[in-house]
Amino acid sequence: MPPQKRVFYRRRVCRFCTDKELVMDYKDAKVLRNFVTERGKIIPKRIWGTCATHQRQVTEAIKRARHLALLPYTGPTQF
Repeated sequence: MPPQKRVFYRRRVCRFCTDKELVMDYKDAKVLRNFVTERGKIIPKRIWGTCATHQRQVTEAIKRARHLALLPYTGPTQF
């Protein structure tokens, strides 16, 4: 059996750490939509590349926006 090749992926850098002007706010639904799938799930930090501190802020902001009906809890329902 030949040895398997290792695939190296470039580590994603946190958007909020690099761009200090980008502020996490629950009232900014346009920015928060990037962190939610079309089904309404929050995208994890291993996929999006946010650091742990900012991922907690993103999660809290999404939950607050959902509570105020700025973001939906789920995606569109199909019958």
